[in-house]
Amino acid sequence: MSSAVLFPGQGSQVVGMGADLLSEFPATATIYEQAAVEMGDAFLPICFAGPAAALNDTAMAQPALYVHSMALWAAIRSARPQFAPQFAAGHSLGEFSALTAAGALDFAPGLHLVRRRGEWMRAAGESQPGGMAALLGLEASAVETLLADIRAEHGGTIVIANDNCPAQVVISGDQDSLSLAGERAKAAGARRVLPLNVSVATHSPLMASAAAEFAKVLADTPLRAARFPIIANVSGRPIQTEAEIRHELQTQLTAGVRWHDSMRCLLATGVKQFYEVGAGNVLSGLLRRIDRSARAIPIHSAETLLAFLATA
Repeated sequence: MSSAVLFPGQGSQVVGMGADLLSEFPATATIYEQAAVEMGDAFLPICFAGPAAALNDTAMAQPALYVHSMALWAAIRSARPQFAPQFAAGHSLGEFSALTAAGALDFAPGLHLVRRRGEWMRAAGESQPGGMAALLGLEASAVETLLADIRAEHGGTIVIANDNCPAQVVISGDQDSLSLAGERAKAAGARRVLPLNVSVATHSPLMASAAAEFAKVLADTPLRAARFPIIANVSGRPIQTEAEIRHELQTQLTAGVRWHDSMRCLLATGVKQFYEVGAGNVLSGLLRRIDRSARAIPIHSAETLLAFLATA
């Protein structure tokens, strides 16, 4: 049965994630040791014990999620070397986890990339403040028409950041445009407009300065062709060569995440089994909204990993 592994992005982090893995799965020790070298001695205590405010900072949340997903992946691969999904996909930050799992990116340079990405995104948010909001009840095509009208009438920056699933779209941009978009979305029939608790307008042109800095480090980072295809955020289509992967990572910060298209692509290839490896179960929930027949297994803790291994 064809399968795919999915990796979550920023917003799924929770204090304590990974704290239960070290005692149950010795294969995770190397991951955490490398993380402490790259991130410093305070990193793991913040992941394991908080405070939440420190973990939720963009520059901390992104490496924390990457490390957690890769620790889970190391444990899976150690306990079940034969586990071999045919595809991978990662939501925004999670794309780095997907690339590492597929062998295109080694863990240590991947963590360095993720760390710098988070730092530059935070800096971009400080120099060009913005925000994000989830719109529930409107399809992406209707939202894009609404945002195009706002851009034409008022200028500013407002775009679709994430097309997550039917009738769940996240928008990103400057605060004035974001506020106007929320008002118009309600008038157009949106069930809810939920401002997100972020000050960074991810996957929008406001991330251009972060993307420029990121590109410099990416150019010096070794990459290789992936062992199996990754469904790209930017296109919603499979990529696998080194050139395709570099292009994806260079454009990802300012482009929207086409998650709905990515899952439709996987379903169209015949994938029947999905595994969400990382904090939370957001991606499993989105998948069920896209196709209720799709089966998703969240693996986010030692308990859920042991349950998976007992049946794998």
